Amino acid sequence: MNNGFPIQSVHALPKPYSKKEIPKNAAAKTSFKDVLQQQIVKPAPLKISKHANERMDKRGIEINSAQWETINRKVAEAKQKGVTDSLVITDDATLVVSAKNNTVITVMDRQEAKSQIFTNINGTIVID
Repeated sequence: MNNGFPIQSVHALPKPYSKKEIPKNAAAKTSFKDVLQQQIVKPAPLKISKHANERMDKRGIEINSAQWETINRKVAEAKQKGVTDSLVITDDATLVVSAKNNTVITVMDRQEAKSQIFTNINGTIVID
């Protein structure tokens, strides 16, 4: 007598493996480092303000794509550490970057940067 209720079958659960019985293919061979790197999202590209773009053109400052990638990655890393405004120093140029807004504020060559005082900066990134 089932009183109008459907009858459900009961299935036995598989017996858990002991450490010695775990099949070799059951354990993933992916390291923690690999999993972490898969989860890391590429940072958004830096925006270049109109002012910074004009400064680069006027001063003949060129930054190649490999350098931009490095700058972008380091600014994102600094942002994760709480930096909001950073001074980025490369071999040829010095940039003031708002990590908070992901924007290059201004750019100058290294010679000009030697005689400057930078204020409102809470992080410095030196790139060789």
